[in-house]
Amino acid sequence: MLRDGVIPAIVGRVARAQSRRVMHFDGGPVDWPPPGVNPERVAQLYIHIPFCKQLCPFCTFHRVRYQADSTAAYFTALRHELAWYREQGFRFTKLYVGGGTPTVEPDGLEALLADVREQFPLREISVETNPRELTGAVLKMLERSGVTRLSVGVQSFDDGLLRGMGRYEAYGGGAQIRECLNEARGRLHTLNVDMMFNLPGQDRRSLATDLDILAGELRADQVSYYPLMVAPTARRSIRLRMADGSGRSTAGREREYYAAICERLTADYGMGSVWCFTRGGGAIDEYFVDEDDYIGAGSGSFSYVNGFTASTTFSIRGYIEQMANGGAPVVQSRRLSLRERMRYDLLLKLFGLKLDKTMIERKYDGRFARTLRTDILALRAVNAIEDTGTHYLVTGDGTYLWVVLMREFLNGVNSLRADMRHQISSELRQLEGSELVPDIDLKTGRSQ
Repeated sequence: MLRDGVIPAIVGRVARAQSRRVMHFDGGPVDWPPPGVNPERVAQLYIHIPFCKQLCPFCTFHRVRYQADSTAAYFTALRHELAWYREQGFRFTKLYVGGGTPTVEPDGLEALLADVREQFPLREISVETNPRELTGAVLKMLERSGVTRLSVGVQSFDDGLLRGMGRYEAYGGGAQIRECLNEARGRLHTLNVDMMFNLPGQDRRSLATDLDILAGELRADQVSYYPLMVAPTARRSIRLRMADGSGRSTAGREREYYAAICERLTADYGMGSVWCFTRGGGAIDEYFVDEDDYIGAGSGSFSYVNGFTASTTFSIRGYIEQMANGGAPVVQSRRLSLRERMRYDLLLKLFGLKLDKTMIERKYDGRFARTLRTDILALRAVNAIEDTGTHYLVTGDGTYLWVVLMREFLNGVNSLRADMRHQISSELRQLEGSELVPDIDLKTGRSQ
């Protein structure tokens, strides 16, 4: 039933509208942490490091060009923010460090990770990087820092696609990337390779070659295969930049390519989420959150605590000053309605392929299935989920539908990021110079 494309298209439109509502913040004063929260309940921690030496045109995350002075001040601000959360009583056992390029300043990252490990009982640390950062010095630093998972942004091994994405000159061609990944294999517990599908200009042969390299030659511990997701403001330029030789975009094969990915990788990997494939079980994904609450630290990061969504400032200057002067990190928040919170849980938990019915009913005092009765019946009617009595499980047909749901939810987040970055456009232009932190003491991080 899902194959004709009608149902995914309808679901996509509904998910897009819901994402816009959820990712809309109130304009009033922010009370953070939100009322009723129990800080001692374990939460998951995300740290955002927005600096990159090369800005990729398709990247939807908050990122700016690397400058040594502003990066040093930023790492100091992060330590202030994490100390603030510790003082509030928060506990974290899992950490995901994303960007940007977190390893752009190895010494700063090592000092930060040492500080976080001293303050919180971390069991898992996942760090993102790019192929050029896979040097012996960086890998040794990650080992010393207790990093358990390294996620490398590759996107494709196809030199033509890499050129179209603006990555060939920055990170090398497919052969060089493979060499870098082979150097990193076995150094940490898990090596994850981030890939993209449904890229303009990508064809079946290119995708098949990438899959053979991943599963056959590299035998990566984990592969995360994301559909192309860009903010609406960048969508047209990406497709023009990466169109085929005739000038026509070859995008639009998302469902077909996803099926090919699942067919090839599930022969050797288990599915940890709808787009994360793992050899060793226990998939770790930036978007798969085990805990009910998570905290996003750093400029342009998001949090979800006790039914409240929240965001830090996207102004890096503002973030550094705010943390130096002892302020709370969050600048905007919104309490989700009961139905919005339930739908959020349904989306995120089933992104990980299963939802424990006893757990979710206990969380919502027995109201979950009753409140979302129409949603659940609709998903079962199109064979997207099944009810085993103890769990809701995503079916084989349902995995692609969940790709659509997550893609549209994250596109809503991308649109919000684009809006927030537009509000600091003058600061972003300054980042091309050296004017970001002229009035910040880089040793203390405090305003002068």
